[in-house]
Amino acid sequence: MTLTVTPFFDPATFSYSYVVSEPGGAAAIIDTVLDFDPVSGRATTTNADQIVAFVREQGLQVEWLLETHIHADHLSAAQYLKKQLGGTVAVGAAVTQVQLAFSRVFNAGPDFPADGSQFDRLLNEGEELALGASAIKVLATPGHTPACITYVVENNAFVGDTLFMPDYGTARTDFPGGDADQLYASIQKILALPDDTKLYMCHDYGTKTRTEFACQTTVARERAENIHINDNIDQATFVEFRTCRDRDLAAPRLLYPAVQFNMRAGAFAAPEDNGQAYIKIPVRYA
Repeated sequence: MTLTVTPFFDPATFSYSYVVSEPGGAAAIIDTVLDFDPVSGRATTTNADQIVAFVREQGLQVEWLLETHIHADHLSAAQYLKKQLGGTVAVGAAVTQVQLAFSRVFNAGPDFPADGSQFDRLLNEGEELALGASAIKVLATPGHTPACITYVVENNAFVGDTLFMPDYGTARTDFPGGDADQLYASIQKILALPDDTKLYMCHDYGTKTRTEFACQTTVARERAENIHINDNIDQATFVEFRTCRDRDLAAPRLLYPAVQFNMRAGAFAAPEDNGQAYIKIPVRYA
């Protein structure tokens, strides 16, 4: 059965979400976006409501709400969409490593168990998730974060932040648990898929020469054209390049709210005694 992949783009965070569906049937939603204004602290559901409307118009039944990783650049709408549409919220099993690292960064305390229990399902390499008559295969692709997952269904692969469009390159590896050697190995796993496999990005930022945003390329094109990693770039060269480049990268604009929210599977920390939830920002003196 041929699946339909419908992308949804959020220009505020340059993020792509996807609805993967059988005609009039089962659906999975990948890497959703909750709108968040860090100045006012206001969260809204404009992006997520577009997906809700689409799913209802198409008569789809949501079975899965899949995260490719714990995002550091946007907040997940998984819990909101679960309330609206149903579905099982899933992420890579190594999320516990991410939770442990960031629970220390944010001093999350004993009320935050770093055991992945905030998610409905933790996924491991080689698992298959039923999607109607189809199956979503789980590839563990760490390097950007320990919990990064690539989801493969038919000839489509959803790679999260591991890869970008060929003219933009590859993921950073400077977050806690990131590793350039692991990223290289993970990308090789993705590029070992058939050449005509369609690769769907979680983000696109355009370039100086390409002003239109794009979300899909192929294994063959990445192997031939990716500016950071291709068939002519060996592991040592990639790791040296990636490590040096990451030293100068700025932190994502939504890093602190996004990680605190997403490591809780798409929820803010419990409200304090005044009924208000808060986001912590670690303070560092120069």
